[in-house]
Amino acid sequence: MFRHLAAAVMILAVVTAAPAEATPGLVPAADREVVLPADGTTVYGTVHVPEHRAGQRLRAALLLPGSGPTDRDGNQPPGSSPDTLAQLADLLGKDGIATLRFDKYGTGRTGLGAYRDHPEKLDYPAFVRQAHAAYESLRDQPETDPHALLVVGHSEGAMTGLLLGGTVRPRPAGLALLQPQAIRMLDLVALQLKAQIAEATRQGQFTPEQQRTVNAAIDAAVTSLRERRPVNSTDLPSPIARLFEAFQGPNAQFVESDDAVYPPDTAAALRPGTKVLLTCGTNDVQVPCDTTNALKAALRHARAGGPGRVVLPGVDHLMHDADHPSTLALPVLNALHRFVRS
Repeated sequence: MFRHLAAAVMILAVVTAAPAEATPGLVPAADREVVLPADGTTVYGTVHVPEHRAGQRLRAALLLPGSGPTDRDGNQPPGSSPDTLAQLADLLGKDGIATLRFDKYGTGRTGLGAYRDHPEKLDYPAFVRQAHAAYESLRDQPETDPHALLVVGHSEGAMTGLLLGGTVRPRPAGLALLQPQAIRMLDLVALQLKAQIAEATRQGQFTPEQQRTVNAAIDAAVTSLRERRPVNSTDLPSPIARLFEAFQGPNAQFVESDDAVYPPDTAAALRPGTKVLLTCGTNDVQVPCDTTNALKAALRHARAGGPGRVVLPGVDHLMHDADHPSTLALPVLNALHRFVRS
């Protein structure tokens, strides 16, 4: 998540995919482009409808991307193209679940929209409102069963999904929080940075005394941002100093509003019995499993339904492992299959 967070600021239906060969009595699977309004912006997305009986109402899932300029497929072109959300749509479609994924602000066909001339006003709540509008669009699709809606979010998108779970109507039947941002944003950034400094110290790039100095400077930078004061970068390595510089100026409103959310607190608004899957990967250096402990406890206190937290052996933040470097790892597939079939 760290490498994406610095960039974090950033019903019309047309069949776009060639239909599969029809099975007698069934409507073939297809993708279609959708457009939906959000805060004066036209948001573009893709609905995937799996093969189904004519007139059948399907379970449906809203797919939410992680932080940074991540588009409807889960990519940040040209540098990163893991197709995370496109692969999730394909996986869920095989279980008979329709999906909607969309180009969030700053990406794809949507772009900055109404924020084009004032990008500094694009805060985290704007992304939540955009996701809320997408949820309503999914609810109103002709194939959707509005009482069987799911929200599936990855990383920051999981935090957004958790916020939606307590506010949208009808309430979702289930939430899949995949490698979620489960603590405050700046706390997570500080944790990630300190882990990198610890590794650099282990490799001899810093002395233990220098490590302590840098760690203290990271803590001071976080405090300065929360108190809306300029960050003193004197004791910060150049890459870390540039990151904190990026969190100020035009990006300050987004960072402040994202950091204001403590995900465990949002769990209290969930409807008791809401089915929740929370995953963490043992090889995820961006969202370590122990950062989800408080959220796990909060979900239990809110009487959320299972399966709860599922630890994914060998899985990284993009939900890959050594055997699946560019596709969803088998533990991810198994966890999602169990979630949607329960």
